[in-house]
Amino acid sequence: MSLKHIKLYPEWAAQDALWIGWPCVPDYWDEAFGGAQDEIAVLVRTLAARVKVHLGVRTEQDAKIARRACGPECDIHILPMGDIWFRDTGPIFAQIDGVPTGLQFGFNGWGEKFIMPGDEATGAAILKASLYAGQPHDVILEGGAVDFDGAGRLLTTRACLLNPNRNIWAEPDAEQALRSAFGADHIIWLDEGLTGDHTDGHVDNIARFIGAGHVVCQSPSGADDPNADQYAAIEQALRQAGLRVTVMPSPGKIHAPDGTLLAASHVNFIFANGLVIMPRYEDTFSQEARAALAKSLPDHEVILLDANHILSGGGSFHCISQQMPQMR
Repeated sequence: MSLKHIKLYPEWAAQDALWIGWPCVPDYWDEAFGGAQDEIAVLVRTLAARVKVHLGVRTEQDAKIARRACGPECDIHILPMGDIWFRDTGPIFAQIDGVPTGLQFGFNGWGEKFIMPGDEATGAAILKASLYAGQPHDVILEGGAVDFDGAGRLLTTRACLLNPNRNIWAEPDAEQALRSAFGADHIIWLDEGLTGDHTDGHVDNIARFIGAGHVVCQSPSGADDPNADQYAAIEQALRQAGLRVTVMPSPGKIHAPDGTLLAASHVNFIFANGLVIMPRYEDTFSQEARAALAKSLPDHEVILLDANHILSGGGSFHCISQQMPQMR
């Protein structure tokens, strides 16, 4: 029996579409609900100039609200969904033996911390709407826990992937599963994620590929940056792995209105056919981070959009999106 050939496309590759989640449950968001909808509406309208946007909502009423906010340029789909974090609940699109396919993994509410009815069915519904075949995998894995460069390298974190609240396995078992699912040749492990990250340390909040063998990570901003030690360890590990490393400022210490420390990150950005949209949390460090990323991506337009209300829900732009690469 021959092994399947798996092709993963980097996020800067040409895209057919992007899936985005729309906030539909006010109780999950409290006072940030309307603000999160406003920020996502701006995001969708901005993306629609570059790529087809598929917007997921829960009900017909949600669809009407989203249509008024986002305009006619996106396709709206009524889906089973608990909340908007499609990076984690949706499929990961790849090509298997030449066939466009959605890789499907188990989802348990980030280690059973947030069980939201509908999240377990979101991935299959997106595949059905996309007319893609599915490839199920018998492990629990969120899309934000892994990052790829399209050339065989995979980034992940021990804090998340080896956490027993997902799978009971050792590092060699996890590596075998990653190689089988993604065809990865080189798995690069980082240790801890950001302070206050309820995902147990998703890699898409600390380091991202922006080219083959080229990663971007963050450095502390302000004397009170709560993640200074993590940033130093992350940069060191990436350099020791032989990668080209670009470092940009972190957002520094960002709090919710109630004083809760938030896991804010500038690397939680979206690629969209020559455009990069980075979350903006304030007006100094975010501007500096945008400039640093733009210098490393001269063929892309890098812009900032507000994301504080989305962040209060637990993530940012990358967390609510899932790209569909061109695979023709």
